[in-house]
Amino acid sequence: MIDAKDREIIEALQGGLPLVPEPYAQVASDLGIGEEALLLRLADMKSRGVVRRIAAAPNHYKLGMTSNGMTVWDVEDDRVTELGTQIGALPFVTHCYERPRALPDWPYNLFAMVHGANRNEVEEKRAEITAILGDACRAKDILYSTRILKKTGLRLKTKG
Repeated sequence: MIDAKDREIIEALQGGLPLVPEPYAQVASDLGIGEEALLLRLADMKSRGVVRRIAAAPNHYKLGMTSNGMTVWDVEDDRVTELGTQIGALPFVTHCYERPRALPDWPYNLFAMVHGANRNEVEEKRAEITAILGDACRAKDILYSTRILKKTGLRLKTKG
C-alpha cells in the first residue's frame, strides 16, 4: 500500500525527472518536503516493491541507434540465470530477461535487446552473445524492430 505522500511522489515522478542540476531537490521542493525525506521514501517504496527502479528511457533512434533487435535464445535451464546475468551486463544490452518457453512453437527462454547503428552492428553484437552462451545455447533468433512504441512506466490517474 501507499499513503497519500507516496502517491504524490509517484505522480510527481511519473512524467520523468526535471532536467535541472539537482532534480530530486527540485521534486522535493515542489512537494514541500526535504530532499532527504524524498529519497528515503523512494528507497522505502523500492524495498517494498512498490517502485522497481527509476531509469532513463532513451529514444535510441535519436541517439543514432536505428537498428534494434530482440535477440532470443534457447538456453539450458540450469544455466539461464548465470548466463543471463552475463548477457545483461554487456554494455550494448539494454534489457535482458528470462521468460517461459511456449512449446512447441517458441523454444526461447532468454531475451536480450540489442541496439546498433545498423543491422551489421547488431549482428556483430549478437555474435558476441553467441560466443558467451557457447554450447548452452541450443537455438537462437532475432526480431528486429519495425517501429518505435511509446515507453512509459507506472502511471497513476491523478486526482481531481
